[in-house]
Amino acid sequence: MAKSKELSVEEKLRSLYRLQLIDSRIDTIRSVRGELPLEIEDLEDEVAGLSTRLSKLKEDVSDYEADITAKKLTIEESKTASKKYEKQQESVRNNREFDSLTKEIEYQGLEAELAEKRIKEYRVKIEHKNEIIVTTSVKLDRQHVHLDHKKTELDAITKETEKEEVLMNKLSTELSEKIDAHLLKAYNRIRSNVKNGLAVVSIERGAAGGSFFTIPPQVQIEIASRKKITIDEYSGRILVDSTLAEEEKIALENILA
Repeated sequence: MAKSKELSVEEKLRSLYRLQLIDSRIDTIRSVRGELPLEIEDLEDEVAGLSTRLSKLKEDVSDYEADITAKKLTIEESKTASKKYEKQQESVRNNREFDSLTKEIEYQGLEAELAEKRIKEYRVKIEHKNEIIVTTSVKLDRQHVHLDHKKTELDAITKETEKEEVLMNKLSTELSEKIDAHLLKAYNRIRSNVKNGLAVVSIERGAAGGSFFTIPPQVQIEIASRKKITIDEYSGRILVDSTLAEEEKIALENILA
């Protein structure tokens, strides 16, 4: 089987710059979504937390109401017991029995008073919990609306850009497969380490794109000759001449048209 033809330096530069154009379009598409996915994730976590808190608050209220019911039962039992002991006092045989029953009546009275006290405490706690339930419910409803709005916004952006992103990813993958592995690795390394993901830039007004450092005329001539791959000593980016850059921009637009 015949070996595939080795790309010339110019072809490598064109492939790299076109890949840069494609990857930059993908970056732009993703930047449109911005922080929305993370915002949605944070909102979902907050909504889940508020829902859990609301359930716990309502459970607490239910427990306090059950406690009140139990204390009311205690009061009724104490009243019943007191009446029974009072009735028994009417037929006691001596003072010792009378005093013993009196103590039982006093004890039942204390039990009822303590139960009344606890009921008041529980009602205060219920009132406090209900206030928190109201504010938590309002916040939960507000965050639900906010979450739905963010999801709708993300869905709209995704639908608008999905087709282009799929195409750009396909082109990026196809082009990456044609580029020398070592060169592609260098491109990806530079791209991950520089601002805006620009690993390949063109010469603009005598300087590398996005840089203020002037490139010596002789180096500019070498870049324009497309005989070797030149790295900008200041930014670490791969450099191409502006003519090649414009040609590749037009070529990519024609592919996408």
